[in-house]
Amino acid sequence: MSDQFDTARLIFGRLSWESIPLHEPILLATFAGVILGGLAVLALLTRFKLWGPLWRDWICSIDHKKIGIMYMILGIVMLLRGFADALMMRAQQAMATVDGLGFLPPHHYDQIFTAHGTIMIFFVAMALVTGLMNYVVPLQIGARDVAFPFLNNFSFWM
Repeated sequence: MSDQFDTARLIFGRLSWESIPLHEPILLATFAGVILGGLAVLALLTRFKLWGPLWRDWICSIDHKKIGIMYMILGIVMLLRGFADALMMRAQQAMATVDGLGFLPPHHYDQIFTAHGTIMIFFVAMALVTGLMNYVVPLQIGARDVAFPFLNNFSFWM
């Protein structure tokens, strides 16, 4: 039994370079697209000096209308993600024949099917309804804001 403390094993567990799916072109293209898109957003925020207004006016906002807008934007972004899953599932069904398997392995199709359902219910439907309620209900009842505005913002970020 070794007394050597392996920090990498403690942090990553069984995750290793062999665990990264380098043989799956769909996943690699998705990873590359997300990384490039994230770097582009960071570059644009830095180029136009929008970090301060973003933090002050949106991320830390307690205005119910801005929080409602953030919920609705999240719902629309996740709608695009769920739509991409739906397109992959329909393409798989269209390409799979009696003797062919299509372009997705069966376990990957199952994962996409489950992720599509979860995303569309929890991150699209609930986000859009919550965003609409956050935006509209205080205006309908004539309130200046919701009862606990900080908790409203905290719940969005959680």
